[in-house]
Amino acid sequence: MTVVVTGGGRGVGRAIVERLLADEAGPVVVVEFDAATLDWADSHVEQRRIVPVIGDASDQRVAQRAAEAAGTPQGWVNNAAVFPGGWLPDLPAREASALIARNVDPVLIGCRAAIRAFLSAGTGGSIVNVSSHQAQRPVRGAFAYATAKAAIEGLTRALAVDHGPQGVRVNALALGSIATDRSDAHLAGLAPAARDTFEHEIRLLQPLGRMGRTDEVAEVAAFLLSDRASFINGAIIPVDGGRSAVGRDPEEL
Repeated sequence: MTVVVTGGGRGVGRAIVERLLADEAGPVVVVEFDAATLDWADSHVEQRRIVPVIGDASDQRVAQRAAEAAGTPQGWVNNAAVFPGGWLPDLPAREASALIARNVDPVLIGCRAAIRAFLSAGTGGSIVNVSSHQAQRPVRGAFAYATAKAAIEGLTRALAVDHGPQGVRVNALALGSIATDRSDAHLAGLAPAARDTFEHEIRLLQPLGRMGRTDEVAEVAAFLLSDRASFINGAIIPVDGGRSAVGRDPEEL
């Protein structure tokens, strides 16, 4: 199975790529904006197990290059994302809209390229979009990110309905707090008291009492891409340790 993974150089995307490589199926086409994020993959590139496509995942030409590099892709993971902050009253409307588009466009363009490739080959295929708990429960100061993720979940359902009859499955993962290099760097920069507060909040927010691991996300993504998930379509699957189920108790310490 040949799969395209956007943002596959680090974090969740890298874990998904490594999980797919473990299946020893077809090559994984990795779309990354910065070639340096794929330094770890040199041996895989040499063996053509990873095919890098360097460019912006929100560029239609880059998505087309990825589709062509995959030949006949059977799967596509739209993982590339940015984390813009900001408050709506402080921004011009067009700038606010552009912030939202920074996370919607890569998924929209990736889905378009994937579906066109699937339909052209007549094989169907599986798309996995990476969303967030913030699509349903935003945190303060992240309106653009939360709005984009909600749009991605709507897009996921709509495309599942439109293209399910053609054998195209489209699902999304709604991630909770996942430990990555980015989050590790954030924690390392906190004072001990602030780090303790963060860890306490995670225990309250995610009933399993910890942050998720990237390999745990990758397992679910690999499952959705596979034929084992052949009757799962239009689903938004929480991978959040129970965060989407918990109700915070104001009396809980």
